[in-house]
Amino acid sequence: REIRAEVGERADGAGELVVRELDLASLRSVRAFCHRVLQEESRLDVLINNAGIFQCPYMKTEDGFEMQFGVNHLGHFLLTNLLLGLLKNSAPSRIVVVSSKLYKYGEINFEDLNSEISYNKSFCYSRSKLANILFARELARRLEGTGVTVNSLHPGIVRTNLGRHVNIPLLAKPLFNLVSWAFFKTPLEGAQTSIYLASSPDVEGVSGKYFGDCKEEELLPKAMDDLVARKLWDISEVMVGLLK
Repeated sequence: REIRAEVGERADGAGELVVRELDLASLRSVRAFCHRVLQEESRLDVLINNAGIFQCPYMKTEDGFEMQFGVNHLGHFLLTNLLLGLLKNSAPSRIVVVSSKLYKYGEINFEDLNSEISYNKSFCYSRSKLANILFARELARRLEGTGVTVNSLHPGIVRTNLGRHVNIPLLAKPLFNLVSWAFFKTPLEGAQTSIYLASSPDVEGVSGKYFGDCKEEELLPKAMDDLVARKLWDISEVMVGLLK
């Protein structure tokens, strides 16, 4: 209602807002969502993969994946792959993948992708965000020449409830609130790079890059490792059931 009131329902239908249920912790939900989109929509110009869960206690998705890797990487991986045909048919179109600067502290450990052996909530978040960048990089390679571009970004530290699983001592909360108001971005500010990559003519045809504050940024070598990116892709395909 708030969005409709703010944007206004335009008479030509260009301002129509529809809401669809999607739970990235459930591959069944992802498939149902994509099935409905493909039935109802004739084109798809932009897909922004923005959902995420941050430093939660150890838990699993409906399909048995570690929650952060399952939601942040695998859910988006399946979602994007199921919608790729429509994106290609709608070209020029764009895919935007929201990652995080914290990717720097992650490693892709193929021996324990699902954290069955050990679980560190900070490391697992960073790993899922590194996976986002490697996924965007490999997808961009696969989509060369199709008119579909893929870029990843970090939004900065944004004042949302993403950090709801982080325990801040009661006495430190006033200080934390003060710091967050002073230094964290508002949701509107945090969305700017996503909006830029989704809509700006400046990045038309640009693909496989990583952005922050609406500017291209350098990545660490581990986020540009094409062999790891391809192996992660292949394993992800099996994990989400795209390949047996």
